[in-house]
Amino acid sequence: MNWYTPRTVRNMILVLAGFIAILIPQLLDRVAYESDGTGVLRVVFFDVGQGDAIFIESPTGKQVLIDGGPNSSVLDGLAREMGYFDRTLDVVVATHEDKDHIGGLPDVFDAYQVGAFVRTENQGESLEAHTIDDLSKREGSEIIYARRGMTFDLGSGEAGSTTLTVLFPDRDTSFLESNTSSIVLRLTYGNESFIFTGDSPDEIEEYLVSLDAQGLKSTVLKLGHHGSHTSSSEIFLRAVAPEYAIISAGKDNRYGHPHQEVLDRLKMLNIPYLSTAEVGDIIFESDGTDLREE
Repeated sequence: MNWYTPRTVRNMILVLAGFIAILIPQLLDRVAYESDGTGVLRVVFFDVGQGDAIFIESPTGKQVLIDGGPNSSVLDGLAREMGYFDRTLDVVVATHEDKDHIGGLPDVFDAYQVGAFVRTENQGESLEAHTIDDLSKREGSEIIYARRGMTFDLGSGEAGSTTLTVLFPDRDTSFLESNTSSIVLRLTYGNESFIFTGDSPDEIEEYLVSLDAQGLKSTVLKLGHHGSHTSSSEIFLRAVAPEYAIISAGKDNRYGHPHQEVLDRLKMLNIPYLSTAEVGDIIFESDGTDLREE
């Protein structure tokens, strides 16, 4: 019996065409995300509800995740930014081990190979905290305890080097309250810079001002603790003098974030703000000279 009838051949061609239609976009996606980067700095504040999760891709393609939000929704954001085939993150930072910052990190460690895991000595007691400890060790991530002055080189673009620098802590934070132990980071590329504060309270902000007020000046500031009145002190806002303030918070959250006094302070200082609760993901791109908000 001849199995290669015209109908059989036609069906085989249709099946093959279907596979090609599926595979070609994925292969193109793979090529795009395994390149040497796009030449621009991209910073995305994911809308993960009441929590923090920030993705950075340097001009040379180095990828960093700062915090993982309260749950696995961070994976949706990473998939949008990185594509299906890219399964490595150069650096993951847990600013502190409260669930709204690390709840999604176990899923991240399950789904991605993580080169370096940056954390503090301050350890949470939640299941998620213990899980990321185990997963980071099991997959062989380099575990780095953050200290002021540490700098992570994310490669050089046309505007120079891209660096992520630790501003706080400057000590072992084992015995500090969780929010107070938050890692504070400053990202720079050319003329543009970002400060990421975790849930740092105002006493840490004021301490950073006392150490080096001039070194805090930045284009974009992620407000501490989701816009809580415990952060975003006037002295700190004046020192940073951002062009944009970012609030990462859930819509109609039970904490009332952002607090009105913080919004009033921003208005008084003429600092515009964007909130993930209002606009979803907040995306910035920069060539090192100009900053564009998508």
